[in-house]
Amino acid sequence: MAVDAPSGDGANAAPLPPRVTYEGDFDVQPADPTALDPEVLRRAFRTMVRSRALDNKMLRLLKQGKGFFHIGASGHEAAQVAIGLHAKSGYDWTSPYYRDLAYALTLGFTSRDALMAHFSKADDVTSGGRQMPEHFSDPERRFFLPSSAVGAQFLPAVGLAQAVKRKGEEAFVYSSGGEGSTSQGAFHEALNSAAREKLPVLFHVQDNEYAISVHRSEQTAGSGIYEVVEGFENLARVHVDGTDFFQMYAVAEAATEYLRAGKGPVCIVSEVVRLLPHSSSDNDQKYRSADELGRRDQYDPIRRFEERVIETGAMTSVELDEIRAEVNREVDEAAKWAEEQADPDPETVARHVYFEGDLGLTYEANEPAGEPIVMVDAINHALHEEMKRDERVLVFGEDVAGGKGGVFTATRGLTDAFGRERCYNSPLAENTIIGTAAGLSVAGFKPVVEIQFGDYIWPAMQPLRNVVSSFRYRSNNAWGCPMVIRVPIGGYIHGGPYHSQNIEVLFGHTPGFVVVMPSNAADAKGMLKTAIRSQDPVLFLEHKWLYRQPAARTPEPDADYLVPFGKAKVVREGTDVTLVTYGAMVYKSMEAARRLEKEGVSVEIIDLRSIVPLDIDTVLASVRKTHRALVVHEDHRFMGFGGELSAQITEKAFADLDAPVMRVGGAFTPIPFAGPLE
Repeated sequence: MAVDAPSGDGANAAPLPPRVTYEGDFDVQPADPTALDPEVLRRAFRTMVRSRALDNKMLRLLKQGKGFFHIGASGHEAAQVAIGLHAKSGYDWTSPYYRDLAYALTLGFTSRDALMAHFSKADDVTSGGRQMPEHFSDPERRFFLPSSAVGAQFLPAVGLAQAVKRKGEEAFVYSSGGEGSTSQGAFHEALNSAAREKLPVLFHVQDNEYAISVHRSEQTAGSGIYEVVEGFENLARVHVDGTDFFQMYAVAEAATEYLRAGKGPVCIVSEVVRLLPHSSSDNDQKYRSADELGRRDQYDPIRRFEERVIETGAMTSVELDEIRAEVNREVDEAAKWAEEQADPDPETVARHVYFEGDLGLTYEANEPAGEPIVMVDAINHALHEEMKRDERVLVFGEDVAGGKGGVFTATRGLTDAFGRERCYNSPLAENTIIGTAAGLSVAGFKPVVEIQFGDYIWPAMQPLRNVVSSFRYRSNNAWGCPMVIRVPIGGYIHGGPYHSQNIEVLFGHTPGFVVVMPSNAADAKGMLKTAIRSQDPVLFLEHKWLYRQPAARTPEPDADYLVPFGKAKVVREGTDVTLVTYGAMVYKSMEAARRLEKEGVSVEIIDLRSIVPLDIDTVLASVRKTHRALVVHEDHRFMGFGGELSAQITEKAFADLDAPVMRVGGAFTPIPFAGPLE
């Protein structure tokens, strides 16, 4: 279908396109209104009108200074409701975006739910006021908690679909976005994985032409996203007029039957219309012409529905008016009720960043007494034991499966022992690894993923920062997203700037993550087992230089040995100065302490083991004994973790210090390759 691009300098947008001629892989004809169950028609109209009435009500409330933000579904209702009528609330999964109000209402969300979110009330089911409205979430309805980040919903949907397939359910996963979201790489990564594995994901691209003010012609190669996704084998495609409820209903029926039959994913590109500005913070008169704005109402899906049912005699205008009046009364009542509900208590602002319950674990119940073992083998044994203990544990990442067993052999033998269903290779796409892990985690599995090198974790920062870490907090403890992210980090292996980075500070600065870095085999095994049994996302940092270092070798703990998080360890007693460190620097510090001992200086060394949570009490107790503190870490000294430790020691033990807290850290440069430079 040809679409005109914006003319001139972009100030005047393209006219609305002609109505879409249906094309796609399903041979369907628009549903006949007179052949549909009258109750289906009434429910569809009532839901569309309720969505529109809520949009209008919330915008009026904003003008009265009530609420903070709104983003509407006006113009998208028919496409969303038609699909929602074929979904099963609490059985099928939804990974929505912020314009899915009508779909949420179809799956059981109420006017009260929507308005509680608008007013950011304490009992708002979606987030308790911790996230913007229109981010629909509910475990009972299987609505995955969305992020505001564009495109962040697609890869978790793939993980949810993997879970559905593993459990043998006939459910499907609905994941939607505007046409602008298809410019994100996550969309294409999600299509690739879903198509490759023939997963039951319904990708619904609601094309209203504009990503805020950016026109479709500036987003997509060719005439539209329908043509762009043609190359994915096993992906069924549909291009449909999303303002025509009866065409959408027929498409949705065929698509959901296809998905439930296990034939693979479906991508529906529905041409809809945005009847409102992008959000309450937008003014679309700045980028849409007066002529276009004046003509957009001709594609109003509610008006088209009314015209069609009256024309065919399926419903009367009196019946439609009665439903509209009933819905308006309901929305007005819901607004009054929601406004009177309690606001969130400021005292709860720091709650639910982490799991606050009791895991029921017993830590360090015995001393490691097995045969001596190197650290990488301890990690491997921990994975074997935990996968045997809990069949929900899944290990995946790049090169982890089969005979390779990871580039450092940490996962060797797992595929042989547990099969490729539980230890498998991912695509070479870190965003995909973490995004799908989020979906699997929420669906009840325990992903233990490997990012091959810390230097390559950055493509996954979108889901790590904007989805996983804040999941519990944003949902007000309705959801958790526990997983373990194993990451080899650090230098001393001649890896140069892309195989030597230290990443603990950036993740330590991200609320919601537990960040640990063991320095020896026993701690590595015990902490990894604790991480797998945790209810929080754990960044498990493994220093590559320590994998086979004799100094990090210890007797092996048994299968029940667990090491707690947030408990530092005094690895060398001393009286003159406290040296605080972690990871590979424990051994560099021990070497320095032995040299200083010959000069009459007694050094006490603390191995933090855990960055977040931080055991500052053990550090302070030592400083109050020695009256001096030195912080040592491999990462850049400038803005490194030593700055935080120094500040806390100074704030909490200033009167006990005989000298300023000092730091030793890396130069503020990338890590060079040549040995002398490193």
